[in-house]
Amino acid sequence: MDISLALGGGGIKGISHLGVLACLEEAGFKIRAIAGTSAGALVGAVYAAGYSPGEILKIVESIPQKRLYARLPGDGPSLLGYAGLAEALTAVLGDCTFSDLKIPFACTAVDINTSQEIYLNEGSVMEAAFASIAIPGVFPTKIRGKAELVDGGVLDPVPVNLARRIAPDVPVVAVVLNPAKERWDSIPPQFNMPTVMPLPIPSPIIEGFARMRIGQAFRIFVHSMDITMRMLSELRLEVDKPDFIIRPNVDRYGMLDFAVPAELVRLGEESARQSLPELKRMFSWQNVLLRRLNRTGLFKKN
Repeated sequence: MDISLALGGGGIKGISHLGVLACLEEAGFKIRAIAGTSAGALVGAVYAAGYSPGEILKIVESIPQKRLYARLPGDGPSLLGYAGLAEALTAVLGDCTFSDLKIPFACTAVDINTSQEIYLNEGSVMEAAFASIAIPGVFPTKIRGKAELVDGGVLDPVPVNLARRIAPDVPVVAVVLNPAKERWDSIPPQFNMPTVMPLPIPSPIIEGFARMRIGQAFRIFVHSMDITMRMLSELRLEVDKPDFIIRPNVDRYGMLDFAVPAELVRLGEESARQSLPELKRMFSWQNVLLRRLNRTGLFKKN
């Protein structure tokens, strides 16, 4: 049962991708290719380099929380950095290039100079992943030649087309970290400064910042981005039409919230396990034949 994965963005919620990967492995699915956006790019890059979901979880748990959003020397204009993440990924990926990967992988970014989506599949894997997670204004942009790259989720929150392009002969399974539209009215506010992932700043200062106008403005900005990503995700899914969708139940978490990594992994695995019966039905001879006919253009589903 060969599949190609499109791992969507969602900040800290992206850790739940590990649970999905572990469940799919256990169920006997062979992941032929991975496309990632933002958090999905980080998880996809390390998995494609040959690390298991369990090994990646240990890497995540080893990152000092106080260093996670610290800025690095030379970072461009941004509210936060990702020093802790950079230190962990340097130890794991180092000078790894796309040609070194065990599984074909690519990720998305957006060039703010041209307003174009960019597919990254050459050169340094780590630099590409950091370009894909560069939330505008929140994390530093990445310069690549003449391009100034920001988070791929600006245009493509769940990179279905890229996953299909990497492995055109297998079904695309999209892992979407946003809830379906019918659940939007029950989602809690997605950002609360005092409970956000710990920053390298004393708590009283963070709490004071949260009460200031700029802190409230940041809360509104992050919540608005989450709403925009939800809608853009649904629109892209309707147009790009993945063969199957898995939605980890991580609705209560915002992009930058504090979360216990193992709990997010559990939620991802739980959602994937519930999807397995329907996912396996995709590989019945009738559905396999239907997909082949669709690719040839002889028959189209309504």
